[in-house]
Amino acid sequence: MADRTESSIVIEAPPGVVLDVIADFPHYPAWAGDVKEAEVLSEDGDGWADQVRFTLDAGAIKDTYVLDYTWLVDEQGTGTVSWSLVSAQVLKALDGAYTLSARGESTHVAYRLTVDVKIPMLGVLKRKAEKVIVDTALKELKKRAES
Repeated sequence: MADRTESSIVIEAPPGVVLDVIADFPHYPAWAGDVKEAEVLSEDGDGWADQVRFTLDAGAIKDTYVLDYTWLVDEQGTGTVSWSLVSAQVLKALDGAYTLSARGESTHVAYRLTVDVKIPMLGVLKRKAEKVIVDTALKELKKRAES
């Protein structure tokens, strides 16, 4: 069974700006360091991506995988963007969510992530990898949204 890692950050940008960065998958390689390619495979009627294929090179973990997205957000950009793994070669689970809430002119972003791999790996190493992924993703999202 996979464990879950959670963290949060305040970004000095309104929720709509942060949400736009999260939803701009083709530009992930420019700011999400380990993502080498991101391609939207399908979108719903509102233009939100339903499925996205990623190519990841995170040192020990290299994989191409597809995530299925659910967008429960309002017009201001607050709410939750969640995803679950559809297919992968190395990953067995990659499920998570960003929850965005307004804090004045800023955005509080809570991020939760569950990662599991098909290859044997000590639980403590998996948890450490999850924490690095979560912390890095939040810092890179903050940097991109505030720029």
